[in-house]
Amino acid sequence: MTKAAAILLCLIGWPTWAQVQAPKPDAWAPMRFMVGDWQGTASGEPGTGTVVRHYEFILGGQFMHERNTSTFPPQEKNKAGEVHEHWSLFSHDKKRKTLLFRQFHQESFVVTYALNPALSTPSRLVFDSEQAENIPSSWKARETYDLISADEFTETFELSQAGKPFAVYSRNHFKRRQP
Repeated sequence: MTKAAAILLCLIGWPTWAQVQAPKPDAWAPMRFMVGDWQGTASGEPGTGTVVRHYEFILGGQFMHERNTSTFPPQEKNKAGEVHEHWSLFSHDKKRKTLLFRQFHQESFVVTYALNPALSTPSRLVFDSEQAENIPSSWKARETYDLISADEFTETFELSQAGKPFAVYSRNHFKRRQP
C-alpha cells in the first residue's frame, strides 16, 4: 500500500470513527436543573398557598421522580382549604426521542404528557397531555416550566375542555431550598 493510499483510507475512515465516538446528546439536559428540593407559592383556582417539591433521578438514572405537596389554607375562595399531593415520573422515550411524564394525583387522576418541541425553548419546557385516566376525554392539560435561573422556576398548569383554548388553573413559583 502506498503512503497516499494509507492517508486516503485514514481520511475516508475518519468521519465514520468521529461519528461513532461523538458523545450522545443528554436527553435529560433540559430538566437537570430541577433535581433537588424546592419551595414556593401556589395560586389559582384552589386559592393561594404554599408548595414544596422534590425531584430526583431513580432506577439508575433512567427516570426522574417528582413528589409535590400544595397546601391551601381555608380562605374565601376555598372555605375548607386543602392539601393536594401528586407524584410524577419523567422518562425519555428513545423511540420518539422525547421526554414524557406521567402524573399521579391523589384524586385518582393520571395524566400522560409529552414535551411539545414547537412551544419549548432552552428556558421553557411545555408538556401537553396525550391521555388521561379518570377524567373526561374532552379535557386536555398543559404543564409549562419557565426557568428563571438555576435556583428559580415557575410552573403553569392549564386546562382546556372540548376544544376550547387553554385557561390557567394554577401557577406555582419555586425557589430552590438551600441546605
